[in-house]
Amino acid sequence: MFLRVTHVTRYDYSQPVSFAPHALYLRPRETPRQRLHSFDLTLTPTARRVATNDAEDNALDWAYFDTATRSASLEFRSEFLVETLDTNPFDFFLKPTALAFPFAYDAAETFALGPCFAAPAGTDSAQLHTWLAAHLPVPPADTMALLTALNSAVRNALRYNRRDEPGIQTPSETIASGGGSCRDFAVFFLALCRQLGLAARFVSGYLHEPPDPAVSHPSPPAMHAWAEVYLPGAGWRGLDPTRGIFCDDSFVPVAHTALAESVNPIQGNFFGAGPTTSTLTTRLTLDKF
Repeated sequence: MFLRVTHVTRYDYSQPVSFAPHALYLRPRETPRQRLHSFDLTLTPTARRVATNDAEDNALDWAYFDTATRSASLEFRSEFLVETLDTNPFDFFLKPTALAFPFAYDAAETFALGPCFAAPAGTDSAQLHTWLAAHLPVPPADTMALLTALNSAVRNALRYNRRDEPGIQTPSETIASGGGSCRDFAVFFLALCRQLGLAARFVSGYLHEPPDPAVSHPSPPAMHAWAEVYLPGAGWRGLDPTRGIFCDDSFVPVAHTALAESVNPIQGNFFGAGPTTSTLTTRLTLDKF
């Protein structure tokens, strides 16, 4: 599938301000299952851009603003053409040792995946154990059946709420509230996976989802979040607990991480001469062709 994406993020300030360097996770990943054909990033006011990779090998752009720059607005506009190739999310083979659950990762995998086994902040292991006993009382012995059942259990147990405010709920907060945003679903799901001994990480990106004709006033498109689980023989495989499905070519991963808060798309500060308020507006279009 070919997708052309335009993503505009704009901050308006109550007075002219200056800007610290900004870290930008906006460039989609390039993998055997995803090809990035073009990418353009425009900043207003202008800044010097330095393309790097972070510690988890995500594409990370740094924006350095001139110290003399003062502006009452800041806009990031990314436009890209991406080809997604994962039409069949089940096109893989597991190692024989990983067909049945529970299974053990080998020594090299365990070493490399270390951070992806750690419980997220705000995780109560006993609380997750209780949740699993209530919602998945008889876990399937087949690995893929287990992941399918766990993904569906999260989807069915929680209520989706779009949250535009920053931050991610802890697993305990998600249980207490009974719902959350896609990023809350993703962190809760990966916490359950790690509780079971599965290596899991957080993914930030985009999702192409045609509008539902039955919905008269659909929410505008926004960035999406899901999880990936590492399966011996298959590698990292995406699961979207917000929808209860495995990720296919409708998903465009941008950044992955063991620590969800670290890949917020735009990260940086501004400096004002006095108390300053800001307003955030976003515009996102995803066109399939």
